[in-house]
This record gives sequence, structure tokens and C-alpha cells, in this order.
Amino acid sequence: MPSHDTLVLSEEEIAEGAQRIRDRSHQPHEDLGLYFFLLATGARPLEIARLEIRDYLDPTGGVRHSSEFRPEVAINGRSRPLFFRSSRLDEVLSSYLAERVLLKLGLGEDGAYRGLDPATRLFLSSSGRGFEITPYEANGQRQFQCRSILEAYRKIFRYAELKNLTALRARHTVAAKLFARGADEVQVGLLLGIAEPSAVRAQFPRERLTLEQLVANLI
Repeated sequence: MPSHDTLVLSEEEIAEGAQRIRDRSHQPHEDLGLYFFLLATGARPLEIARLEIRDYLDPTGGVRHSSEFRPEVAINGRSRPLFFRSSRLDEVLSSYLAERVLLKLGLGEDGAYRGLDPATRLFLSSSGRGFEITPYEANGQRQFQCRSILEAYRKIFRYAELKNLTALRARHTVAAKLFARGADEVQVGLLLGIAEPSAVRAQFPRERLTLEQLVANLI
């Protein structure tokens, strides 16, 4: 199993990956938006594909800093908090949404939601429509998949050229940053959509200091 250190991206790696995406992508605003969205929220790609303009913007066009993953968006069907508190994410999404208005993709009423239809998807596929989500049966249960957004992320990860970069590694990075800021397993689970703290501990083990590190320079 990869070590904790190899799963967590450093700030330098994140910045270097973003610059490579900016230099290589034919649609850098959207690709950077997708990249930063993973690293700012820890959301799963399918959840990102389901998000709509109204989840990010309020009717006046302002960013909904305290939003939510609606039940129909969240993979587990349970609403949970979604916070937009990243200036880097807001900057690239602002450019991306302005570009969509210029290209007349998903327009709504003038003066509301920055001129975009609030019920259109936040991110669009290369066809100019939302990423296609298809149902399938697994173990007698109805599941959903979105191959096109997974392919979009594979392309973005190639552009970023960061070793072993995946959506899961992005979630590990988010969890590690939350733990470093003092979050507990319940809070991390709430933000990442994991109900049981024990599952959080199993999937995203917290880095523990040694006793020697803990007592160093106590005074």
C-alpha cells in the first residue's frame, strides 16, 4: 500500500500541476476548475458531474460560500455541506462561466446567475451539454456512472503530470489538510460523505506523530 506521504499532494505539487494544465489544455478554464474542485472539496467525480449552476451561484450571481451537496447530487443520497472558500477555485470558475456566456452555453435570464440557467450543469462536456450520467444494475441495486467525466479527469491528470494523481489521491490530500487544521473524523466524514468515523479512519488514516516528536521543545 502507498505510504501516507505519497498519497498527499504538497502545495508545490498542486501549483506545478495547475501550471502544466494551464499551458497544455485547450480549455484551461474548465479543466482548471475541475482540477481545483477536487482539491478544494474532496468531491467524487460523479458528484461534480451532477452539480448545477445554482449549487455554486446565488440568484444575484454571487458565490454561495456555504452551499450543499443536494441528496440528488450526493452519491449516498444524503445532503451534506459544500463550502466554496477557495480563491483559486473561484478565480478559474469565474473565467470559465464568463466564457460560457460568450459562447452562449446554457444561458438563462439576464441579470440572474450571471446570465446562466441555474438548472444547467456547472461543468459541461465537450459536446456543450452536461456530462452524461447513465444508470446500471450492481448487486441488485441501481447505480450510476459517468464515463465522460472520468475521461475528462484522466486527460487533466495527464496534463498535470503528477505521479499517481487520481481523484482518490485528491481526497486523501483534502482529508490530510483537514486533519492538519484540527478536524476530527466526524467532520472529515461529513465533508467527504462518509457516515462512519471508523470508515474515515480506515480510508484516510491520520498521520500520527511519534512520542519523541510530541515532547520535543515543549518549553
